[in-house]
Amino acid sequence: MSLNKAVLDIRERQRIKPSPTDRPAAAWTGKDLLGTEEIDTITIIFKTSGCWWGKAGGCTMCGYVYDSAQTEPSDDDLMAQLTNAMRKASGFEKFMVKIFTSGSFLDIREIPLEVRHRILSELDADERIVKVLAETRPEFVTEENVRDCVNVLQNTAFEVAMGLETSSDEIRKRSINKGFTFKHFTDAATAARNNGATVKSYLMLKPLFLSEKEALEDIVKTVRDAAPYTDTFSINLCNVQRGTYVEYLWDRKQYRPPWLWSIVDILQRTKKEFPDMIITSDPVGAGSKRGPRNCRECSHAVADAIRLFSLTQDLSCLERLSCDCKDLWEQVLELDDLTFGSPILD
Repeated sequence: MSLNKAVLDIRERQRIKPSPTDRPAAAWTGKDLLGTEEIDTITIIFKTSGCWWGKAGGCTMCGYVYDSAQTEPSDDDLMAQLTNAMRKASGFEKFMVKIFTSGSFLDIREIPLEVRHRILSELDADERIVKVLAETRPEFVTEENVRDCVNVLQNTAFEVAMGLETSSDEIRKRSINKGFTFKHFTDAATAARNNGATVKSYLMLKPLFLSEKEALEDIVKTVRDAAPYTDTFSINLCNVQRGTYVEYLWDRKQYRPPWLWSIVDILQRTKKEFPDMIITSDPVGAGSKRGPRNCRECSHAVADAIRLFSLTQDLSCLERLSCDCKDLWEQVLELDDLTFGSPILD
């Protein structure tokens, strides 16, 4: 059975409850970096008809496909989602808007062109908004699409965000089932930058079938490979989402999310090598069984330090971290390769 078929079989067995189409899948506020400045943000996950790649099978770790609408939302529904989400930013004086669809904002099957124009025009008219980020797969990042967004956002910076995950085509195909190549990403990033947008690259630490050390070294290599095409890196730590192939193997004790010590090491090494690059990470679910973790005693403190570094880019945030479990992590790095990706410890 192919990896894509295995992922698709799991997807088709999931039961999804219907939900209103005039409400976003999720919306929340937070903090991010704009250059060297900390800024308020609002993240909006539009509930669309869904990611085309997810419908065809999709990525081994992605449970966001279940956020899509069971009934295709109308144009007015999508605009109502924006209105409902933006209420959370009512108290902000200056902020950034991050747009996600659990698919691709630039795919007109999810966000029709007219609706895209309406969304971006409404955001551009809000003088408090200084930047709009939109996530999309690279096949939709054409010079025409980027120019179209930049032309609508006349007074607002535009950033294209793509889930590159890794610069290794082998890992992206065999472990993640992502459905594109590194060349597709570099072409898309070049098109974005040549037409007035910046580029944010999302990377994935420890997809399936990699040892802890292989996963760690892959991210370091990916930062080096993708740095010429990237303005900001965000390193996601794989967690166990429901209805995914990752969960299928995790249930069978054949997968463990990454150690937090691994991302600490990655951030220290890559930031020293690329001191002017913004490199961030938000360890979602840190300390839980389904999330990245060290031991019970230090997981939350280390996760907080990682988040603080992400907002400050100050390596001193990571320098004083210590725990007895770090010795165990170092042993895992030495021995994990011998288990062909299966975890030594759960």
